[in-house]
Amino acid sequence: MPPQKLEIFKSLEGWANDNLLAYLKPVEKSWQPTDFLPEPESEGFYDQVKELRERCKELSDDYLIVLVGDMITEEALPTYQTMINTLDGVRDETGASPTPWAVWTRAWTAEENRHGDLLNKYLYLSGRVDMRQIEKTIQYLIGSGMVSSFSIIIWLAFLIKAKPTSLFFWSY
Repeated sequence: MPPQKLEIFKSLEGWANDNLLAYLKPVEKSWQPTDFLPEPESEGFYDQVKELRERCKELSDDYLIVLVGDMITEEALPTYQTMINTLDGVRDETGASPTPWAVWTRAWTAEENRHGDLLNKYLYLSGRVDMRQIEKTIQYLIGSGMVSSFSIIIWLAFLIKAKPTSLFFWSY
């Protein structure tokens, strides 16, 4: 990246520190995937799973496809974080850099990871999708990596199209 573009990212660090990092919630105040799933330690666990499966029978294939697509993108987070860490001006060279961009990237990854965990467990418990095929797809996706920023653009385009549908589902 040309030095003048790098300087733009450097000049925005104060803004990122004041405006982006303010949105990060402490882990203890954040929802966790198990907050929305049957409780395995409860005596009613099997009944809760049965109820979840009954509700899932009513989901259309279109919703399931969107949820699977969302889950695959969320589960492939190591690829996206690795790609972001190659970008001049925002990379996290140590994996624990205190720069605002690095802190934000790690926190964003942790946030999105919770989404993937919830979707994975929900879809697994639903019994409506072939989890083995989905897991193979995720392994292929992560294993193949991203060779260009074009891959990130394709992922973002898919995510932007899929999120409104899945967000509607979760609010329904």
